[in-house]
Amino acid sequence: MPYFPSGQDRNFRVCKVLADLFCAILLGTFSIVFFGWVGGIVAFVILEVCLIGLDWLIPSADDAAGVVR
Repeated sequence: MPYFPSGQDRNFRVCKVLADLFCAILLGTFSIVFFGWVGGIVAFVILEVCLIGLDWLIPSADDAAGVVR
């Protein structure tokens, strides 16, 4: 799934990036509060890697049927 599909304008893209930054800061804060400094940073990195991997694996409407990335 592309991060910026072709049908989005500039304002929507800026808002999407700002929302992702806010969510990353919020998730990082929660990770550090619940797991401490070291565990929180490790948990945050694992969570972000999983989220980025999930975005990569979800097919978009522009992908051909049966495409393997």
